[in-house]
Amino acid sequence: MEQKDDLLKEVISHAKEYGFVFPSSEIYDGLSATYDYGQLGSELKNNIKSYWWKSMVQMHENIVGIDAAIFMHPSTWKASGHVDAFNDPLIDNKDSKKRYRADVLIEEHIEKIRQKANKEVEKGRKKFGDSFDEEQFRATNPNVLRNTNKIADIEERMRQSLGANDLVAVKQLIEDLEIACPISGSKNWTDVRQFNLMFSTELGSVAGDASTIYLRPETAQGIFVNFLNVQKSGRMKVPFGIAQIGKAFRNEIIARQFIFRMREFEQMEMQFFVRPGEEMKWYDYWKDHRLKWHSSLGLGQENYRFHDHIKLAHYANAACDIEFNFPMGFKELEGIHSRTDFDLKQHEALSGRKLQYFDPEINQNYVPYVIETSIGLDRMFLAIMSSSLKKEQLEDGSERVVLNLPPALSPYKVAVMPLTKKDGLPEKAREIINELKFDFTCQYDEKDSIGKRYRRQDAIGTPFSVTVDHQTLEDGSVTVRDRDTMEQKRVSIEELHQILRKRTDIGQLLKSLQK
Repeated sequence: MEQKDDLLKEVISHAKEYGFVFPSSEIYDGLSATYDYGQLGSELKNNIKSYWWKSMVQMHENIVGIDAAIFMHPSTWKASGHVDAFNDPLIDNKDSKKRYRADVLIEEHIEKIRQKANKEVEKGRKKFGDSFDEEQFRATNPNVLRNTNKIADIEERMRQSLGANDLVAVKQLIEDLEIACPISGSKNWTDVRQFNLMFSTELGSVAGDASTIYLRPETAQGIFVNFLNVQKSGRMKVPFGIAQIGKAFRNEIIARQFIFRMREFEQMEMQFFVRPGEEMKWYDYWKDHRLKWHSSLGLGQENYRFHDHIKLAHYANAACDIEFNFPMGFKELEGIHSRTDFDLKQHEALSGRKLQYFDPEINQNYVPYVIETSIGLDRMFLAIMSSSLKKEQLEDGSERVVLNLPPALSPYKVAVMPLTKKDGLPEKAREIINELKFDFTCQYDEKDSIGKRYRRQDAIGTPFSVTVDHQTLEDGSVTVRDRDTMEQKRVSIEELHQILRKRTDIGQLLKSLQK
């Protein structure tokens, strides 16, 4: 079985070689934890954004989208709690000189124990076969029970220490668990300290004085401060949502694992405003709906799981993550939070403006509660790339590298290839592209043998390749090759549009969400 860290290296290498992701400022030896999306990466990224936006805004009459400014009045971040409480608990290993998030070290230790329990379960499954009862096995097997109890104890200590901001207790937990530095292998730790993650800069005011402002650490506050603007101008009735896609910035000290954790990243967030007392109903609704959205992409149901937060953020009364099985193991992909009325009430208090909704059904004014869904676009990109990159052994003994991207998200939907560069075949291929390019992203490819061209299109995830040959000039038919099955069939040029739309249109994905 392929090692996880090897897979991440392969994804990074493949992403660079084929124009998906480049290290930023590479000619100057790069800039830590910043990356540029190349010609294929920007197409894939835009397609992910389009699917999310259409599924949120186009498919819901009561959800609209905005695009708020990155710079916001500094009082915004005081109200939201970011100035005082947007911190990570960090710890340094004195031997490796490496810095880690203390909570992540503990969570990774918990995951190792969980994997031990899962191995016991798999042993039981092999031993008992069809008669295996996993629920009973987990409840009775002593090894599984011991590990399950260990996890519960660690999580409870973690919850208490982080909840009380008791950094001494957090360090004590790391020492009690004998957690070692992954690099040095030593347990020689510094004290745990808090570090604020916001980037600050200065903005000159009209009076000439400089005032401190921040690069936004999240996109959500742009939605909250525009709550009344959107509600009144759009005549929105609770429950309703406001969606936004945009850049956010965090001064991550421990930025690593490729594009998983960066200092400049993009979020896709939706804040759903509900009547107080109904928030848990909508929290459950959005948990189910968002998992369905992820599942529709066909990356494998086994690669997702829910993880309830051990320590709730200061604004939440319920929170969970949809975790994905990245090359580094299960990590957060999307957060679903019940933010209560914290944000709107804080902005009311600091701005002096009422941010309330009059509900005609109950004849009452109130500050709505909020359910948030927040997904990292870059993490979504990595999830899709890492789960789609495959090496396949073919029947003839050869090997191919294929990127099994969801067809609707692929950078190119079709490659059109003349069999040779003469006899009018290139002209016919260009003619076909000129018909298809209004609805599909197309690539013209005439270099190398047809076999090499197929391999190149496999590697960049193009779902269909169309070959134009001499028979095309005679009867108007072409060969269509399917990336996933490698099957080839002869079809008329007139059929191409319908074949491509059936497999690559985002509308087909959107329809799957309605089932």
